[in-house]
Amino acid sequence: MQSTLLSILGLALLGTLHAQDSIPVQADFQQDKLTGRWYSIGLASNSNWFKEKKHLMKMCTTIISTTADGNLEVTSTYPKGDECVTRNSVYTKTEQPGLFSYTSPRWGSNHKIHVVETNYEEYALVATQISKSTGSSTMVLLYSRTKELSPKRLEMFTQFSRERGLTDDEILILPQTGEAGSTGR
Repeated sequence: MQSTLLSILGLALLGTLHAQDSIPVQADFQQDKLTGRWYSIGLASNSNWFKEKKHLMKMCTTIISTTADGNLEVTSTYPKGDECVTRNSVYTKTEQPGLFSYTSPRWGSNHKIHVVETNYEEYALVATQISKSTGSSTMVLLYSRTKELSPKRLEMFTQFSRERGLTDDEILILPQTGEAGSTGR
């Protein structure tokens, strides 16, 4: 009886781990429609850097463009102290449209970037699996074409993040920056 129960628990755990690995990708992904200006509205992660920096994070602006060889150039500008910092990354396309890879030259981490869901004109939900020598983590980003997004989209982001195993403490709706009357935390 006890071994049967342990077998069932083991299979349930295996199913949970497999579900966390199987991140969907937007059906009929159209890369050219993803290009342009986006604002990061939500960020969720179970990484150590997120836990350490969460209280400092604010909304950033991201410009996505296509490189000559068909990859995505992602340029994010975000506030850090009294200045703005810009980071450039090139996401390499894979054989599956909507799935990209990236290796961080700074940290040596490997990233699998999934464009989970987007309507291209309002929002984009992006999930990243990050692997490095010290372990793995998950990051979920919610982008918007404007600095505000409907409660329905915010709830979709929160629910998707929870389904990836992230807790409410690991999910953040980013405060706006850079304009009079914007919210701050």
